[in-house]
Order: sequence, then C-alpha cells, then structure tokens
Amino acid sequence: MAAVAAFGISVAPQLVTTADAAGCVKIHQIYYDSPGSDYGSNSSLNAEWIQLKNTCSSDKSLGGWRIRDTSNHWYNFGSYTLRAGTKVKIHTGDGSNTRTDRYQGREWYVWNNTGGDKGFLFDSSGSRVDTCYFSGGSPGYEYC
Repeated sequence: MAAVAAFGISVAPQLVTTADAAGCVKIHQIYYDSPGSDYGSNSSLNAEWIQLKNTCSSDKSLGGWRIRDTSNHWYNFGSYTLRAGTKVKIHTGDGSNTRTDRYQGREWYVWNNTGGDKGFLFDSSGSRVDTCYFSGGSPGYEYC
C-alpha cells in the first residue's frame, strides 16, 4: 500500500499557482515623463507607460491582474495572456489593445514626473506581487 501511495504522489501533476506566475511577471520599466510638454494629447499620454515582463518559460494569464500608482489610479487586465519571455506596455491614453500594448483610456497623466511615485502590480487574488519606486526627474523613466 505504501508503494502505491508513493507512486501516486510521484506521478501527481504539478499545479501552477498564482505565486508561481507572480514570481515570473514583474514590472520591468516605467516611463513616467513623456517627452515634451505635458499638454494632454493622446500621443503624449501614450508616451507615458508601465511595462511588465514575463521571465517564465511559459505563458501567463493576467486576467484579473491590476496595476496602480500611489494616487490609486487603477488599471485592470481583462482577458489577456503575456507570452513567455515577452513584455507588454500599458499606456495611459487611448488606443487599440494588442499583444504588446494595452491602453488605459485616461484623459490625463498617471505617473508623477517629479517627487516620485510607485507602481504596484497585483495578481488576480489581490496579492501584491511587485513594486517599482522612482524618484522622478531626469531621465523620465525607471528600470525596475
């Protein structure tokens, strides 16, 4: 009986947990100060973004995941899968979502240019899986 139980355990499939996915999906970069003056055009808004990277060897579903800043601007992922080894930018303005670019549809900027800000990444269970802090100023972006 013990041999049967041991055999059952040794061949049981491995479950991939949210924590496993969270360990592979991280904030890679925040471009908090779009080039030029902040005059609120859609192209200027879309030059402000946060980028995530999947360092796993498998695709990761980000359905239900969320991003926010310190002022509680939230972006919620709908049905979306980040492919293994790839990145996705979440732009502030309007646009058509693609595999590599998502859009928040906001009419004003999210990330603070001066004084700093934090980007937070939450998984579908609401657990914070990554944080990126930047102090603001030049050069206008931060690698996390």
